[in-house]
Amino acid sequence: MNSFFDTYVVPTAIMVGQSLLLLVSLLLVIAYLLYADRKIWAAVQLRRGPNVVGPWGLLQSFADLLKFVLKEPVIPSSANKGVFLLAPLVAVTLALTAWAVVPVSAGWVIADINVGILFVFAISSLEVYGVIMGGWASNSKYAFLGALRSAAQMISYEMPVGFVIVTVLLSVGSLNLTDIVEAQRTGLASMLGVDSLLILNWFWLPLFPMFVIFFISALAETNRPPFDLPEAESELVAGFMVEYGSTPYLLFMLGEYAAITLMCALGTILFMGGWLPPFDFAPFTWVPGIVWFILKVCFLFFMFAMVKAFVPRYRYDQLMRLGWKVLLPLSLAGVVIVAGVLQVMGWAP
Repeated sequence: MNSFFDTYVVPTAIMVGQSLLLLVSLLLVIAYLLYADRKIWAAVQLRRGPNVVGPWGLLQSFADLLKFVLKEPVIPSSANKGVFLLAPLVAVTLALTAWAVVPVSAGWVIADINVGILFVFAISSLEVYGVIMGGWASNSKYAFLGALRSAAQMISYEMPVGFVIVTVLLSVGSLNLTDIVEAQRTGLASMLGVDSLLILNWFWLPLFPMFVIFFISALAETNRPPFDLPEAESELVAGFMVEYGSTPYLLFMLGEYAAITLMCALGTILFMGGWLPPFDFAPFTWVPGIVWFILKVCFLFFMFAMVKAFVPRYRYDQLMRLGWKVLLPLSLAGVVIVAGVLQVMGWAP
């Protein structure tokens, strides 16, 4: 009996506890990233942004949460009720599930599986299902059009992201996210003989074009401006979310921001050295790894927010052309070049 307890019950309890801790922390982080998003957008337009609820508007996200939760959910009479309510749940569950394999610091990961990056990629590919279900079940032509656009867009930009990830994997030789971060301890700085400049070892420098492609594709895949075609206010009201209100709408928005945060975390792990400090000497090495990780995620999110603030929206045909005729060939060429260089120089792991 004791062996059963030690083998199954205790590890399960620990994992549940870790999961709850991660989810609560993640939801708090997302609440403040949403606040930051609105503040940055306001600052670019010389406005104040949220500044009423709490000091400097810090509690605005929680006020919005309360507002959505207390509203009455309205389900259109023509909608397919089951699928209509399941869609936002699918969207948010998938967006949060991918975090199970993301290491936020050395050893701080719920499931340290050896194919972590494939898991994240698979889950982020499934996120499109929530959107399609929501658009179809609403039984409204606007919602359906928004869902079709979103599905086409997410699938189009999956491929460049996939090829970019392949270039990183070629350089590392492992699919484990922790290994990808640890591989960035050595690199350019080691070759130049300045081991303490860890920032030069991170993959953003040798794979810079891939980093740019990853960033653009991440914007498109998470439906962020300038690629927010599915919810283009000017032509489709709110895209696939037209018929949604109260808590289901809140879940869709939460799923969207969780996916954005996941993309920022993935960019941090693949290209910016995860939890590694930028310089390997005294004051920088004192800072815990998780702090560096959060700072890098916030930096990437700041870039996402700035793009939203000053890049005009693409037309649908431009969006598709960029995905298929520009980013896909570039990322394919990147895979070939990286593989060739690693093979010729003998750097392949």
